[in-house]
Amino acid sequence: MSEVPGGHASSNDHLDERLDEGLEETFPASDPVAVHALRKEMLMLNADAVKNAERRRMAPLTGPTQLKREATRDIAGALNALLADVFALYIKTKNFHWHVSGPHFRDYHLLLDEQADQIFAITDPIAERVRKIGEGTLRSVGQIAQRQRITDNEADYVSPADMLAELRESNLQLLQGMRETHSLCSEHDDVATTSLLEVWIDEAERRVWFLYEAGRTERTG
Repeated sequence: MSEVPGGHASSNDHLDERLDEGLEETFPASDPVAVHALRKEMLMLNADAVKNAERRRMAPLTGPTQLKREATRDIAGALNALLADVFALYIKTKNFHWHVSGPHFRDYHLLLDEQADQIFAITDPIAERVRKIGEGTLRSVGQIAQRQRITDNEADYVSPADMLAELRESNLQLLQGMRETHSLCSEHDDVATTSLLEVWIDEAERRVWFLYEAGRTERTG
């Protein structure tokens, strides 16, 4: 029996032992030719199964879609950048939700929590849309940081007025990315993604509207 580093028998050796035991029970010892032939056939079938499993493991994450390869590549790239921005905006909104202070604390605290929930709710549909067209999506926080275009805010203190103004601008930036992605999807006749984006654009415009109106009192004193 061969050994792998560490003194343990390999999985193939264990397989050989189990195979020999099964064959001995099936065929009498007086028929070694039949045992040898069947053993060889079973080992070949096992080797093919291992190769097929490895081939499936290494296969690209493609899926059924009528979109052309160039279209899926371009759309996935735009959606993954959009997804990174959505995650960045979600964290910024929750950051300000946690750290807002002042006489309008309750109103702003609840408003930003509501908006954060709405933003986070579209992360899964974006990622799943990328997978539906046969492409890969984001896999880590590091990839989010590499792709995000919306900047973080790590300041120890931000005034409520500046919070609302910055979130308004960040949502407008997200809107711009959504519209550009919508145009790209329209060019490739990706009706499903354009339909999703139209809903998300409307939601983002509503967030901008609320942030603008909520900040009017702060700006005018």
